[in-house]
Amino acid sequence: MANQTLAQLYQSYPEARARVRKSAGYAVFSDFGMKILFGGGSHGEGVAINNATQKATFMKMFELSPGLGFGAQKFRVVFLFDTREAFDTFVNSGWEFGGNTEAALQTTTQGEGGRLGVSVSPGVTMYQISEAGAIVGISVAGAKYYKDDDLN
Repeated sequence: MANQTLAQLYQSYPEARARVRKSAGYAVFSDFGMKILFGGGSHGEGVAINNATQKATFMKMFELSPGLGFGAQKFRVVFLFDTREAFDTFVNSGWEFGGNTEAALQTTTQGEGGRLGVSVSPGVTMYQISEAGAIVGISVAGAKYYKDDDLN
């Protein structure tokens, strides 16, 4: 799943390959979300890779998203960590998003210099990819990322 997701990212944004390679580490998650009437949520699993050691840490996630809506979506998320500290915090302490982060991302077809990914925390960039491969708007509300104790 991680290799397929990275291949989708690299196909849409070839310059992302260098950013992943230069990062302290990265994490890739496959998520499925639903929203029915006044609430919704998503759950998924993924892997975090330390670029210095190539060690893989298997992880899980869940998200609660209150608000009016209806629908279901499969998507994948890629996090890039600029520093080892940011990577270690994500892997070892888990990570929570509070509130709501939303952004409409530009694609490279919208002109040179289009921003790739969204900064969600100091030293952390997030990319959200739909199953069709297109980068979509990012909406994260009450998401929790944590180690999968059964696989580590």
